[in-house]
Amino acid sequence: MRIAIANDMFMAVEALRRIVVKIPGCYVAWVAYDGVEAVNKCALDTPDLILMDVLMPSMDGVEATRHIMSESPCAIVMVTASVNRYAAKVFEAMGYGALDAINTPALDDDGLLNKIATITRLIGKSSRRRSPPIHRPKSLPPLIVMGASTGGPQALTTILSQFPQDFGAAVVIVQHVDAQFVQGFATWLNEQIPLPVELAIADALPQPGKILVAGTNLHLVMRPNLILSYDKEPLNFSSRPSVDVFFRSVAKHWTGKGVGVLLTGMGQDGAQGLKRLREAGWHTIAQDRKTCVVYGMPKVAVELGSAVEVLPLEAIASACIKFLPNSKLPG
Repeated sequence: MRIAIANDMFMAVEALRRIVVKIPGCYVAWVAYDGVEAVNKCALDTPDLILMDVLMPSMDGVEATRHIMSESPCAIVMVTASVNRYAAKVFEAMGYGALDAINTPALDDDGLLNKIATITRLIGKSSRRRSPPIHRPKSLPPLIVMGASTGGPQALTTILSQFPQDFGAAVVIVQHVDAQFVQGFATWLNEQIPLPVELAIADALPQPGKILVAGTNLHLVMRPNLILSYDKEPLNFSSRPSVDVFFRSVAKHWTGKGVGVLLTGMGQDGAQGLKRLREAGWHTIAQDRKTCVVYGMPKVAVELGSAVEVLPLEAIASACIKFLPNSKLPG
């Protein structure tokens, strides 16, 4: 059974996740950290069951339940620190269609295990293990993927600052930087450009107008259902996260329109992945020698024939926008 988690508390998410994976035949379909995100994700990828927190920012679990049950209905169990304390909200959510409620479990709590088992029988889902089905979003925004290393932060700022605030594409970036500094990098980048920048968390889905940045020393990858995840494999890549690993996973799974960009950096990471994107029908761009701080990664890409275009840094943003419908440079 595919179970989603909607909860703004990381510790609660982890507790729920650990309980879900204990149940034969169950796995976490996605995680949302507020009600708006839960509604949007459910519309794109409706699970069998949502474990819905009652109190969340942006939109609480009650209102999220109302939207979901009217737009993309599924089984919902309300999760709260105290069912008794928030009884009014719990009953309101049940009035919109939530099946039940339970107190936020501890890691060793069997109450939720039993609750999920009951709901599994109720909605007729088998507990027998099987390969999880692939649920793809019905429509995909254009996707821009970028890889960079030495000199990357300034190069990325130059490109991203030219994208308008109403940008219709999703953007995902792999920048070679150690995990202990990546949050600072994302915060700094967010201050330089008009579009919002966030770390790519596990189970995130690329969204129009949002920039996601690889956030750990594991490889960022795209799964068959198009959500982002992290993987320690392959182990034999010196760059972690690897641009190659990410680009290859995107080329394999993303069926929408896309642009791949390989920027300044030492070594050859990303060159083979950019070639895979080109072979999959993507428009691919490598930064030119003159504007690179280190002409390594783009150089190898050019030699391999991975790039459709080789462009100076200042021209890359407009080249990306040319391939996106109804977009234009600001000003």
